[in-house]
Amino acid sequence: MKRSMRFKLTFLLTVLIILTIFLTWFINRTFLSDFYLHTKVGMLDDVYGQIGKIYEENTEEVFLSEYDTLRMERISSNKDVNIYVLMFFDGSIRFNYPEPKNVIERERLISEFSSLDTKDNELIKKTDDYEITRVYDDRLDVNFIILAGTLDGNKAVYIRANYESIQESVNIANQFLAYIGMFSVAIGIIVMLIISKKFTKPIHELAKIAEKMSGLDFEVNYKVNSKDEIGELGNSINLLSDKLKTTISELKTANNELLTDNQYKTEIDEMRKEFLSNVSHELKTPISLIQGYAEGLKENVNEDAESRDFYCEVIMDEAIKMNKMVKKLLSLNELESGKNQVNFERLDLVSLIKSILNSTEILFQQKKVQVRFDSSEQIFVWADEYLVEQVLTNYISNALNYVSGANIIEIKLIQHGDVIRTAVFNTGENIPEEDIDKLWIKFYKVDKARTREYGGSGIGLSIVKAIMNSLNRECGVVNHPSGVEFWFELDMKC
Repeated sequence: MKRSMRFKLTFLLTVLIILTIFLTWFINRTFLSDFYLHTKVGMLDDVYGQIGKIYEENTEEVFLSEYDTLRMERISSNKDVNIYVLMFFDGSIRFNYPEPKNVIERERLISEFSSLDTKDNELIKKTDDYEITRVYDDRLDVNFIILAGTLDGNKAVYIRANYESIQESVNIANQFLAYIGMFSVAIGIIVMLIISKKFTKPIHELAKIAEKMSGLDFEVNYKVNSKDEIGELGNSINLLSDKLKTTISELKTANNELLTDNQYKTEIDEMRKEFLSNVSHELKTPISLIQGYAEGLKENVNEDAESRDFYCEVIMDEAIKMNKMVKKLLSLNELESGKNQVNFERLDLVSLIKSILNSTEILFQQKKVQVRFDSSEQIFVWADEYLVEQVLTNYISNALNYVSGANIIEIKLIQHGDVIRTAVFNTGENIPEEDIDKLWIKFYKVDKARTREYGGSGIGLSIVKAIMNSLNRECGVVNHPSGVEFWFELDMKC
């Protein structure tokens, strides 16, 4: 978990939040007091200017009018300062605003103002009209900021602000910032965990897709829902998957061609001779029958219409069988000579089997055969779909022609590692052990009478063997106590 991108992102943003809050706290603690003092000094300058304006507008000779007194009280209240204006009159000092409540307060204020120039006080600002000083009051144990200046040459102005309130405000602000900081960090961690999950979730999906691609599974694509960098990466992964799938298919096809080319080149001449020999042998009987019945028709051996129709049906039936056999022989010849192009692709074997069973369902019903095939999940293999369909069609057709007893045909899919075996079983008589190895030879027939009965030529299993050789995979047959099972194998991975 600590190494995950989600943790790193959350940790980094949390550290940034903490550093930002700490930096803010440090700046407040270091500079806020000075900034606040600077602001207070500016405020005292402003108050001094307003007091001077009030006295300029005052029409009374000595004391302020009731209206101007109210204005002074408003300034004192709004700016949170104490204002004292002393007037030198007849060689004595009189308070013009506000008037002290008693003699003791009067003497204390005069003493306080006369002690502004002591060495223990800190001069903050000095102009031609006034000075601003920080003063410590022993009696109250507090610090004040005092502006002492003159107006019209006969008035002394003293404006006092509590400096301790500045420090207290700074401390309160920093304490509040600390609380807000801790709360912000907690909320930030939760929010970052939620947000980071939205970023890392598509990355995990892409990682799983890449892992499947490493196992040569290219069926899963990333669903692109955004146009950001993650969406671009998803599009690139999908494009890479498609290109790899196509390339591997082409490489599989090319590799298979290389494996088969050398093998077939040495066998071509022998196969041609064998092909001609077998064709002439197999066509000899139907040609003789056609010739004999045709001559009989010509010589009117039987003059009745029924006999002539029978002769014609025999001739047509033998011609149809010859046509089927020639087509199969041509197909077999292409496979064995290597002229047939094998195109490897990734196909769903279960879907192909179901399609063939659906197309031959009427034949099963006619013979009252029970077909069993229970696979429902998709199983993908690398093969040529057309050739695999021919193998399955031959196996199922063969099973249909030889089924007996319980009249059951069962198709099973058995996985061995990266190889899937397709087995087609039918109830009925076993194949003699001495004939099993000869089944794949062209024109070989175990039961010639029965083969003749359903129109077989003995080429179907030879075509199966040739197809499996072109795919470089195995096929075979096994006797069971209740019937016979034909099988073939295909690759699930390239």
